[in-house]
Amino acid sequence: MAQGLEKVVIAYLDTHVAVWLYAGLTARLSKEAQRRIEERELLLSPMVLLEFQYLYERNRIAIEAEAVFEYLNSTLEIGLCGFPFGAVARAAAANSWTSDPFDRIIVGHAQANRNALLITADHEIRRHYTGAVW
Repeated sequence: MAQGLEKVVIAYLDTHVAVWLYAGLTARLSKEAQRRIEERELLLSPMVLLEFQYLYERNRIAIEAEAVFEYLNSTLEIGLCGFPFGAVARAAAANSWTSDPFDRIIVGHAQANRNALLITADHEIRRHYTGAVW
């Protein structure tokens, strides 16, 4: 490729993967997940941010969503994806294999953005989305 025109390869992180990165629990990641994380630009669906807050409000994590995101962004350069929500919602609507709105939209986000890679430990997501890796 011409200099300066390198293809940016992205990967989305599922909520649990992002929480584990925040907590420094990289040993929970598979070797393949670690490899993919190291070689790609990492993004979060805004739905992951909402799920962080949901987990905080239910005492499943000890820090509010914005603080988790700010840490991930400032230390690991993980961005918040701004892909158009209309396209995400259309893709998510087709994910009838789950009734979990978080999973539907997180997967829909990756699907809508050219079937991007989604790093997830979730077996059900991996079973239904070919772009999911663990």
